[in-house]
Amino acid sequence: MQYQPGMIVKSDAGHDQNRFYVIVQMKEGFAYIADGKCRKLEKPKRKNPLHLKRTGQSVELAGLDTNRKIRRALHELNYGPQASVAE
Repeated sequence: MQYQPGMIVKSDAGHDQNRFYVIVQMKEGFAYIADGKCRKLEKPKRKNPLHLKRTGQSVELAGLDTNRKIRRALHELNYGPQASVAE
């Protein structure tokens, strides 16, 4: 199965290891990924697909047109389900 835009992936290598991202574009054999915080939608990170791990989840890119929406889609994966609960 090839990587497709809209797939949620986990970075397996690099300084961003163990973080979740959305693939916003596939171009010239590289995945362009964004998380809406460190890597904005306007300037996605170019990443070798060998350094990514599939999660089996995907999102509709048409609905993720802002960085805030991307952060919300990835929040539970990056910070855990208890991070959004106020104590």
